[in-house]
Amino acid sequence: MKTRALATGIAVALSLTAAGCAKDDTSTTTESGATLINGGTLTICTHLPYEPFEFTEGGEVVGFDPDVLKIAADAEGWDTEVVDIGWETIVSGEALNTGQCDVSAGAMTITDEREAVMDFSDPYFEATQALMTKAGSGITSLDDLAGMSVAVQDGTTGADYVRENAPDDTKIVSFEDSALMQQAVKTGKTDAGVNDNGLLNYFVSENPDVEVVNEFKTGESYGFSVKKDSNDDLLTIINDAIASDEYDAVYEEWFGTAPSE
Repeated sequence: MKTRALATGIAVALSLTAAGCAKDDTSTTTESGATLINGGTLTICTHLPYEPFEFTEGGEVVGFDPDVLKIAADAEGWDTEVVDIGWETIVSGEALNTGQCDVSAGAMTITDEREAVMDFSDPYFEATQALMTKAGSGITSLDDLAGMSVAVQDGTTGADYVRENAPDDTKIVSFEDSALMQQAVKTGKTDAGVNDNGLLNYFVSENPDVEVVNEFKTGESYGFSVKKDSNDDLLTIINDAIASDEYDAVYEEWFGTAPSE
């Protein structure tokens, strides 16, 4: 794992955009047939931070997701720009529908509900839900959280999993972003936290006072999304990036191993 950008660098600008504010239509169709809201630049919506998938370092957005999308952009000779907006604006499809970006990213699980409002790329990361606690807590399962508290992140499949599977008397504390959710566990504000395994395993590697004590096989896959029924050529370019040797190299840079077949 790593905490810096790839040696080749990734020049993406961090922009703050008010959720729900549509932009004037300046979109163009590229030679490859893909539609971009700003010709020559692939504009990416995400919600920060979500290490190691996307986070800010040295004034730039870095992480696995922007690096994968940079493979797609480089193949077309495009620049990249990252826009940080609310997670609900992303998963509802509003960010794409209002022209705030060309593609949405954010370790986003492909679900039927989301596929109804967005078109997804091929899966690019297999994920499970993980349970994180303070080191040595003695908690090993959701059942152990009866009468205790657990942190989740708003609008995530992890939050849904906890609501469906935790004991009825578990106190579920919801946070707007992953950093707040993780800090709640680290500082003892909650007894445990549940979120995607890639996120929590990375956090544990940097914070030895917490540990992942269990993972739950939920059959989840992440995908990048584009506006519904309107940008198949961009999806093809992104899928080609996911299938490339460059993707394998980026995966190994961020996670320390080659992707499983």
